[in-house]
Amino acid sequence: MNALRTASASVLLVALLGAAAATVAWKGAAVEAGTGTLRLTRPGTLLVVGAEDTRVHQKTLQGEELGTGPDCRRAAVAAGTLACLHGLPGPFSSEVRIYRQGGTEPEVTLPVWGKPSRARVSPSGHLVAWTVFRSGDSYAASGQFSTTAGIYDLRNGAHYGSLEDFTLRADDQPEQSADRNFWGITFAADDHTFYATMSADGRTHLMRGDLSTHELTALRENVECPSLSPDETRIAYKKRVGADWQLHVLHLRTGQDTALAAPAGIDDQPAWLDDATVAYGRTQQDRSSVYAVPADGSGRPVKIAEGSSPTITTSTR
Repeated sequence: MNALRTASASVLLVALLGAAAATVAWKGAAVEAGTGTLRLTRPGTLLVVGAEDTRVHQKTLQGEELGTGPDCRRAAVAAGTLACLHGLPGPFSSEVRIYRQGGTEPEVTLPVWGKPSRARVSPSGHLVAWTVFRSGDSYAASGQFSTTAGIYDLRNGAHYGSLEDFTLRADDQPEQSADRNFWGITFAADDHTFYATMSADGRTHLMRGDLSTHELTALRENVECPSLSPDETRIAYKKRVGADWQLHVLHLRTGQDTALAAPAGIDDQPAWLDDATVAYGRTQQDRSSVYAVPADGSGRPVKIAEGSSPTITTSTR
């Protein structure tokens, strides 16, 4: 075993996307225009990292700017909590900055070793997760990167600095591969169940984790960057198909797997806008944009914002 590593209220959002349709009608929760500050508890708005300034931008789903926030490389929001993965000067150096209720200064700052990759907040707003790229692990070939993922509990300050600290099970046996990597955490509403990707021995696994028991259980292969739906019945994720990734939705109970009408090659952790719509970031010609696509495999992608790292605001519980 290698050394320990330190360190999405449902929205009434309807997309009328058809194979012959050229436009989309969005129906969302009414929001009040505002500038200068983020309103993290106002449900039904989109938070993205700007395409040009890397600041957090809050927008309506019709594209109206509501406010701007801190500088982040990746960001996520839920129930009034904003997780900002901020890159620092120098290689492989970052901070997780956690903001609450629109505060202009972080309530918690966590130093992490690695380059910003993914961020998520639990539906309650109590748990924050991050993924970073890093280098220097003993099993990695020269020039290769590895990943590490951690969780912080705002209620009691518990710091799960690396999922490598958890007991891992695959095929009912502890998984002892030395080259384990973790990334792309997503949370259930109970504040102890989560899902993540584990890579080991050249294969990727969907893992279900439990914060109360510190265990991770392998559920399925070829699942990367999972995102749990608001109703907790499905996971949107990227799947390796040939040489490219393709966005899919997995039904957790039936095992049905549905390819989404998104182009191949999307390298992002998708986000649910509501139970019927998935958003993702895509970079083309060095410019990042956010798209939405139906979760049932129908329709076509529609651009909804400039930027990356999309999540939807929800009200506090």
